[in-house]
Amino acid sequence: MEYFKNFQKLNYLYGNEPVPIITQNLSRYVDIIDQVKDDISFLTYYNIKEGYRPDQVSIELYDTPLHYWTFYLLNDNIRQQGWPLVNLEFQTYIKKIFPNTVLTTRENISTKFKVGQTVTGNTSGVSGKIIRRNLDLGQVIIEGNVSFTTSGETVTSTNSSGVAESIVIVSASDEHKAANYYTDTSGGIVDLGVDDDGNLLAPGALKNEITNEQAYYNVNESLRLIKVIRPKLINTLVTSYKK
Repeated sequence: MEYFKNFQKLNYLYGNEPVPIITQNLSRYVDIIDQVKDDISFLTYYNIKEGYRPDQVSIELYDTPLHYWTFYLLNDNIRQQGWPLVNLEFQTYIKKIFPNTVLTTRENISTKFKVGQTVTGNTSGVSGKIIRRNLDLGQVIIEGNVSFTTSGETVTSTNSSGVAESIVIVSASDEHKAANYYTDTSGGIVDLGVDDDGNLLAPGALKNEITNEQAYYNVNESLRLIKVIRPKLINTLVTSYKK
């Protein structure tokens, strides 16, 4: 990679190998970019276009693909979370990391429907294993894609003591389409209300549901606006960095 090309080399002994191998010193660090990453006189902003790779952005800004690495040093979020995904990649990714089924209830499930129990829908007749719970949102996460009745179904389970349990679900959905959190009218994250029996109250019109898909989409889109070095200064900074 172009970024590592100028790193100094050293003799490095790998594991129990008897002879050291000439290796680039990847532990080297230069803070020149850090010194200017918050200095607006050196920087401008760029919005990454859909499908643009780092090298393509570098070509557009600097007429060369070789300065792509500066984007990662200037933007901590890009370095930590990666380049924003294009829509097709995002859809594949979100379904991969959220492959399960979410049953949502307003009933208090703090003492029942625990991880490891098998749940069966009385109407749909399908069954699945509980792998996680989210008590704040009244969610029971079932392993895999299981076709429970969308809403109003009573689901039952038997706990480790042999006692039958049941709840009524208000929704059954693919995990990526289930709630991640709720916001108020100003966009702040808020909790669902709870009644005296510990049952969750319906969110109502003043709370907006943000699904797992929407939450991750928002993060992905936030990665598009990045700080970049002004084109007229790029060669000076890159030369100083390599020295």
